[in-house]
Amino acid sequence: MLLVRAIIRPEKKEEVLAELSRAGFHAATVVDVVGRGKQKGIKISGIIYDEIPKALLMMAIRDEDKEDMVRLILKYAKTSEQGAYGDGKIFISSIEEAYTISSGIPSL
Repeated sequence: MLLVRAIIRPEKKEEVLAELSRAGFHAATVVDVVGRGKQKGIKISGIIYDEIPKALLMMAIRDEDKEDMVRLILKYAKTSEQGAYGDGKIFISSIEEAYTISSGIPSL
């Protein structure tokens, strides 16, 4: 079992979630966040904005679904064919255990 965390531009959130759902990945936790990447924020008219709005999508998936999910996120989170700074990051980590709170039964 894996935890996929994708930090993407907020304007891409609905499109990415819709495409993931269309592919059968319906469950997601979505959090509005702020942050900055390697570019250390952006400078507009002499003002530096170092807390850029982003959306954090978190999804627990089966190991064998990783390639499909990453492919979809990469495809639909990009702002252009080549992509651009600030389009986001995908982080994948292992989940040792997960439980459904209402039943106490292990999930996935």
